Amino acid sequence: MSKSSDNQVASKADDQSSTTKITRHVDVAVIGAGTAGQNAFSQASKITKNIVIINDGFWTTTCATIGCMPSKLLIAAANRAHEAESSDQFGIHTEVRIDGKQVMARVQAERDHFANSVKKQVEGWPADKKISGRAYINKQGLIEVNDEIIKADKIIVATGSSPFVPDDWRNNLGTTLLTSDTIFELSDLPVSMAVIGAGAIGLELAQAMTRLGVAVTLFNNVNRVASLKDEAINQKAIECLSSDLTMKLATEVTEVGTLTTEDKKLQAFINYKDKEDNKSRWEGQYVLVATGRRNNIEQLGVGNLGVVLDDSNKPQDLDIATGQIGDLDVYIIGDANAHIPLLHVASDEGFSSGNAVCKDNDDAYVRAPAVPFSIVFCEPQITNVGMSLPEIKNSGLEYVIGEVSFDNQGRSRVMGVNCGLLHVYGCKKTHTILGASMVGPDAEYIGHIIANAITNDLSVKDLLNMPFYHPTILEGLRTALRDVQDKMSISRQPNDAQQDGL
Repeated sequence: MSKSSDNQVASKADDQSSTTKITRHVDVAVIGAGTAGQNAFSQASKITKNIVIINDGFWTTTCATIGCMPSKLLIAAANRAHEAESSDQFGIHTEVRIDGKQVMARVQAERDHFANSVKKQVEGWPADKKISGRAYINKQGLIEVNDEIIKADKIIVATGSSPFVPDDWRNNLGTTLLTSDTIFELSDLPVSMAVIGAGAIGLELAQAMTRLGVAVTLFNNVNRVASLKDEAINQKAIECLSSDLTMKLATEVTEVGTLTTEDKKLQAFINYKDKEDNKSRWEGQYVLVATGRRNNIEQLGVGNLGVVLDDSNKPQDLDIATGQIGDLDVYIIGDANAHIPLLHVASDEGFSSGNAVCKDNDDAYVRAPAVPFSIVFCEPQITNVGMSLPEIKNSGLEYVIGEVSFDNQGRSRVMGVNCGLLHVYGCKKTHTILGASMVGPDAEYIGHIIANAITNDLSVKDLLNMPFYHPTILEGLRTALRDVQDKMSISRQPNDAQQDGL
């Protein structure tokens, strides 16, 4: 449905609402049944039975259906292929044959397994508490859905997000366009593909497809990957990823479209120019547009509740713990608020909002916002925890940077995954960790250790008192922490006999 037709429907609905009787009055209405919405509904249901959840589309989650789980299934297949193909350095020689149809069939079957697990949970909810349909909030602040007019004392909005495709690209690319919502529906691996956008989605899928034998070219308009803000980590990530991924960075896409080849097949093309203004063209089977996701909130009518959106559709006066908007009885959570679009954040926001709508209950509990933490599951992995380097610089805090390279780190070299760099940002005043940025092996585990340290205010010395088993990749973290310790002039604990490298 177009934006103009949406507005016409909304206008008509508003005209009718003044003469239509309220069909249901609830304590809480949850709009959207993804991770955030389901958590909010589950929590609020413990406190009030007078509740309803409204959902348009599948009753599962973005993660299970079109997000983190199918992407990790594709990455798992890609990594198996890569390990087999790159085993020559170990004296193991093998020929790899990739069955694209079998790869995608497993991705879809396992994806459906995860999605069905979520569906079973939803099926256990009372039927009279669930409404399938597209909600609209009219000028009276009432929720219109199907043939119902619902008055809700408190409204939780968890309508998620959708892939952003720039103007005209959808029409210009037609059936050659892929997004993160559609790529996992392919029945076979493509022959060639361009990926536009080097964020988490673009990087993960570009590398996975490359390792599965697809000819992939990755485009990004800046010389940056994964939105890394520490330039040294960014440059190391580019170096490591370039070993098996063709990247066109600092490149402007000027035009996208399709053409018909001599054998009458539809082909996509991208016209682009580099930072020196040299113009080139790419041609191939598909274009995956991974230019980010946008929250699904504009057409919902939240403005009729007093919610103010900025130019990017982000709600103003947002409480990042509960999702409440100012002092309104409106809570916008998960991807819908465009704050931090990550599953664990959406889960926490759903839990907290589901409690916050019933604050008088003794069991209500609002979780404090989690330490910022993100992982990109390419190889090597990219992890950011806590404050970014620019945030630290702007804060005025005195800090040091502890560093370790994984290029010659013992276990990393043993495993043949020795490319990476870790920066740990230490606070000189408190001797605690402010944040960290990393590209390297086992980054997901190192990130969790650092996130735990920040969450619990552990000092650098506290962390160095924990055991580091030898030989492990995690010993690299100890090297970086020792570097922080030396630059802070913190006295070393006496038991430092063990060395990191060998």
